[in-house]
Amino acid sequence: MRLTRYTDYALRTLIYLGLNEPRSSSIAEVAQAYGISENHLTKVVHQLGKLGLIRTTRGRGGGLRLGKPAEDIVIGAVVRQTEDDLALVECFASGACAITAPCRLRKALGEALAAFLSVLDGYTLADLLGEGAGAEIARLLSLPPTAEVRI
Repeated sequence: MRLTRYTDYALRTLIYLGLNEPRSSSIAEVAQAYGISENHLTKVVHQLGKLGLIRTTRGRGGGLRLGKPAEDIVIGAVVRQTEDDLALVECFASGACAITAPCRLRKALGEALAAFLSVLDGYTLADLLGEGAGAEIARLLSLPPTAEVRI
């Protein structure tokens, strides 16, 4: 299983915003911290806003902030909402394959995907930011020292 760059950017954005709470951040700050495309990140941020995962405020003093507490953002749900296609093989999407009827691969891959998402469902954004990792990530991203690191 390989997640798209879109989902990767969504998760990284949530991590950045979670570490920078209660401050607001800009798309430019997040993009610069990770060395990623601002244009691509704009699309990701737009969807995260539509999903209610982040709040966007325009104008002076505006920016990006988490739309809900980090404890309420489930990583598995974020992956499901940002991945266009979780079909590991063609037959997941179309059901079309010469060996569909007797094939056990589809069942095995379906179970593997369910297990993958189940593990991610056991983690929240707060889990990713806690137990000392948050402080180290904040340092690596050059977040200001006054950023409140959730532990």
